[in-house]
Amino acid sequence: MSDFTTRPEIRGTFGVATSTHWIASAVGMSILEKGGNAFDAAVACALTLQVVEPHLNGPAGDMPAIFHSAKTGQTEVLCAQGVAPAAATVESYRQQGLTLVPGSGLLATVVPGAFDGWMLMLRDHGTMSLRDVMQPAIDYARNGHPVLPRVAHTIAGLADFFAKEWPSSAEVWTPGGAAPKPHALFVNPDLAETYDRLAASEGATREAQIDEARRQWREGFVAEAIFDYLKDAHVMDVSDAPHSAVLAPDDMADWRASYEETLSYDYHGWRLHKTHAWSQGPVMLQALAILKGFDLSKMNPTGADFTHTVIEAMKLAYADREAYYGDPAQSDIPMDVLLSDEYNASRRKLITSRASLEQRPGRVPGFEHLADAYIERSQRDFNVGPVAAQEPTMSHLTEKRGDTVHLDVIDRWGNMVAATPSGGWLQSSPIIPGLGFALNSRAQMFWLEEGLPTSLAPGRRPRTTLTPSLAEKDGARLVFGTPGGDQQDQWQLIWFLRFVHFGLGLQECMDAPLFHSMHFQGSFFPREVRTGEMMIEPNVGEQVIADLRARGHRVTVAEPWTVGRMTAAMREKDGLLRAAATPRLMQAYAVGR
Repeated sequence: MSDFTTRPEIRGTFGVATSTHWIASAVGMSILEKGGNAFDAAVACALTLQVVEPHLNGPAGDMPAIFHSAKTGQTEVLCAQGVAPAAATVESYRQQGLTLVPGSGLLATVVPGAFDGWMLMLRDHGTMSLRDVMQPAIDYARNGHPVLPRVAHTIAGLADFFAKEWPSSAEVWTPGGAAPKPHALFVNPDLAETYDRLAASEGATREAQIDEARRQWREGFVAEAIFDYLKDAHVMDVSDAPHSAVLAPDDMADWRASYEETLSYDYHGWRLHKTHAWSQGPVMLQALAILKGFDLSKMNPTGADFTHTVIEAMKLAYADREAYYGDPAQSDIPMDVLLSDEYNASRRKLITSRASLEQRPGRVPGFEHLADAYIERSQRDFNVGPVAAQEPTMSHLTEKRGDTVHLDVIDRWGNMVAATPSGGWLQSSPIIPGLGFALNSRAQMFWLEEGLPTSLAPGRRPRTTLTPSLAEKDGARLVFGTPGGDQQDQWQLIWFLRFVHFGLGLQECMDAPLFHSMHFQGSFFPREVRTGEMMIEPNVGEQVIADLRARGHRVTVAEPWTVGRMTAAMREKDGLLRAAATPRLMQAYAVGR
């Protein structure tokens, strides 16, 4: 591989911030320059991402973060994934004639989680005032930001639908009746006012002010506006029928973001930390456990052998995701078996020189019925008709789909945050009048059948795709992640393997061609299965693509530089900081010094 990289790998000792939008990265760095720590910077960066990438995330969305605190020495997960409302049951949705939870609209809403999660992080680990951290986002919402072409095109494609079905969204996204032009200054005064009122929350201490903002969110003026709208709302969604919300005031008032331990796996000297099975995070750990038995270092990191082996391992790990994952607080998840050497040795033997066209979840004793249920489900026709999927995926497939953002921040003290916020997209749900943001559509990841870890159930977390990463080895720590729905742990896996096995730098790994499988059942409406299909960037070369096809893979060649939106940051044992961001989509940026 060439030493050329599309961007320099950022190096320094003071701090680094990298995210999926250059403005948000600059905001994060500005907070570090003002004396804030990585947690302050992450919150400011995240709130700004809600303004500048509204087609990818919003304050009523969801957010997992993995972070390391220099003060406590602990690495933890912050779970800001809201739960299903108390009235959300399989029976009630089935009675409305549904076979799947719609991919948009009010039935798809779980308790909004992102804002409370960021406030919890700021209260417990940050140092700066609520006002100082929120002000950059307020300023960009009030005074304007250069709207991304992708945002402008997304709004233009939905303008007629908004005008007809979601008029509150039309007021915000098409002011004056027209979508914004690419790169034009765009303002969201209602969101600016919402943020401003929250930033003005009063309290005797910094922590009390933040807690008051959380209260205003869940049961004060924000909640009042949400439920004043929902009490009469009956809106069209992707099921091509109008529905009302099941979210209720008590659902928001009773929920809080929380901390929990990470799930980790040791691989070639690195310990990789992920979220638990309420996200797809463990699927990357499972893939590593399967791949541990292959000598990947002897393969070409962009060659057919490497690509085939990794694709086949991912198919097996993702089949187990579909069969066994779910909210550990409500279901028994056999993760001890799924990450065991014995189990993965047996899984490894299933990988041959040919591409598998079967769905092959493992047979975990006592849980075989879940494997059988997945195989049946993957072959089922849900009779949802020719609808436009509401799936976070890759931008070149359609600009009407939602997606996700990511950020990584490290400060000079060694605090670090990796977070993957999503949900509350402008495509997901109507704008709440007066607030300037929409609710989320994460409930589409539940199944409308009983007895599964992912069955729709009150108080249950959906098995989300959001999955940041933190790895550590010999005193060095690395945070990384990407948007991309079901592709998130695939792109991260490929990046991590190239980093570990081939001695490539952060940016070199970022620039290398990516690929992913679509073989398993998708997480988003309409829950498609694309048997044997994979996608790869063309710069691997025609010979590699031909070789993969000869092995039985159904290969789609992507447009150049369109697969993946990775960012990463690292702190070496001696305190040297490094950061990188993908050039794909021309948005992500790493800054630091």
